[in-house]
Amino acid sequence: MFNFKKCLVAAFTVATSILFSACGQQVDQNQDATSQPEAKTEASVQAPSFNPPEAFAGKKILVAYYSRPGDNYQVGVIEVGNTKILADMIAQEIGADEFEIKTVKEYPFNYKECTEVAKQEQADNARPELSTKIENLADYDLIFLGYPIWWGDLPMCVYTFLESYDWTGKTIVPFCTSAGNAMTGKETSIPQFAKGATILATGLGIQGARCQADQASVRNDVKSWLSQIGFVAK
Repeated sequence: MFNFKKCLVAAFTVATSILFSACGQQVDQNQDATSQPEAKTEASVQAPSFNPPEAFAGKKILVAYYSRPGDNYQVGVIEVGNTKILADMIAQEIGADEFEIKTVKEYPFNYKECTEVAKQEQADNARPELSTKIENLADYDLIFLGYPIWWGDLPMCVYTFLESYDWTGKTIVPFCTSAGNAMTGKETSIPQFAKGATILATGLGIQGARCQADQASVRNDVKSWLSQIGFVAK
């Protein structure tokens, strides 16, 4: 006699087995997908390698800079300062270490207020106290020094930085950001404050607004400048 109940149970068992088998295959596929090697992120891609001039072959190079975010001329409120953007590009292109000059007392966030403080510091020939220090400057022979131009001059905190170390035998390469694409000539006086240093007169001046709005062309300028001063791409 045909047992309908037994057949129904058997059919349900077969269907359930097929369903769980299919789910198991899907889980295995997901696990296989997640176990694949991750694609390289942009940050993991190495920067171009550069040949330094013969005098600095095999030497460690440092990019030291002062940069101010906040309310800035021509660009408004920014989270990353113009000079930092330029410093990062230079360090990436030549594989250098970086050091950021920071002050104990921060400059005002507001642009106009900052210019007033900077002007008064110049009048007082002030030396603002720094909150950062290079512990191993002796390890470096070539230092790229970056800063914004304030009232036609270096910020006074950069003079504090220059007077804080023994620069004997070291070469300083200046670069700056300002309202235009030019150095001001003040860079030639750097050895008066960085005792023992020599200065590479062919510095780089970049308009600060370009560092925010046109970084591709700024990087091209950086590469051209590095080539001009003897750093040639491999």
